[in-house]
Amino acid sequence: MEIRNPILLIIGILIIIVIPFIFKRKKHQYDNGTKIANTKFLKENSYYQDKIKKYKKLTLILKTICIISMITSIVLLSRISKIEKVDSTEYNRDIFLCMDASSSVDELNLALVSNLKNTVKSLKGERFGISIFNTSSVVLVPLTDDYNYILDTLDNLEKSLKQVSAVDYDIDDYLTSSNYLMSGTLEGADTRGSSLIGDGLASCVFSFPNLEEERTRIIIFSTDNDLAGTPIVTLEEAATISKNKNVIVYGIGTEYMYEKNRTEFKNAVLKTNGEYYDFNSNSSQKIINSIEEQSKSLLKEDNKTYMIDLPQIPFLILLTSIIILFIIERKIIK
Repeated sequence: MEIRNPILLIIGILIIIVIPFIFKRKKHQYDNGTKIANTKFLKENSYYQDKIKKYKKLTLILKTICIISMITSIVLLSRISKIEKVDSTEYNRDIFLCMDASSSVDELNLALVSNLKNTVKSLKGERFGISIFNTSSVVLVPLTDDYNYILDTLDNLEKSLKQVSAVDYDIDDYLTSSNYLMSGTLEGADTRGSSLIGDGLASCVFSFPNLEEERTRIIIFSTDNDLAGTPIVTLEEAATISKNKNVIVYGIGTEYMYEKNRTEFKNAVLKTNGEYYDFNSNSSQKIINSIEEQSKSLLKEDNKTYMIDLPQIPFLILLTSIIILFIIERKIIK
């Protein structure tokens, strides 16, 4: 607890102490009016005595309330405050989830999306984005710290992935879910083919805004690396672009991917100083844990100290005192 203007508090208290002596009247001193003789009978009257007692009591209360009002006013002027330290530490990083929308990656994507929802809920200041690709890339969520929006999109992805993977399904629901996952991602598939892994990664890298700014940039990249077309950028070239732009890639491959594809994918990921994981029941959580562990050293600390005024209680006392003064004043007049 701190007092910002202690001098005002001291001066105010001295004034309150001096005021009673200034206005104190000598006994039997009359300023105006004429003294009335033979008032003994009136003063001995019980009704008169009750009124005088009530008047003196109300006057005493009135003086007390006035003193309280002055004290609280002085306290408000002196500004009682508290020192509060605000921890505004936040992660200085951007994270993009980049998913291969091929049907062969649905099981992996479903596990990844389900685990990432808890991670998004624990974010503090980080920006998060979601990109899916097949022939072409589609940014479902540009980098944002609107976590409710991100979670809504992850929920939609999870719902769609469950629907397209279900054994028993309603055809309308299936088509709706399929369209959600494929819309825009098969643009140009008739000429370029599908599963263009390098294009998907390179597009995601350039979805980060202001790449020249110093921030930690991470891509969580899921694919089976089963190329089925002619890419503009190969996976190795995309990995080089990632490295040159200081974007770290955490790759996670499907359970049944070919060994050649796994090796190529792993080498590309490691080239960006990232890590590679094979898909199993724990792999999606492991990749999240690795990102969290690495990011502990990427904190942007900015602890600030603030002086916060505490006028609430003195103000309520002053307001209550004023209300009581009005009430007593009405009673004295009556």
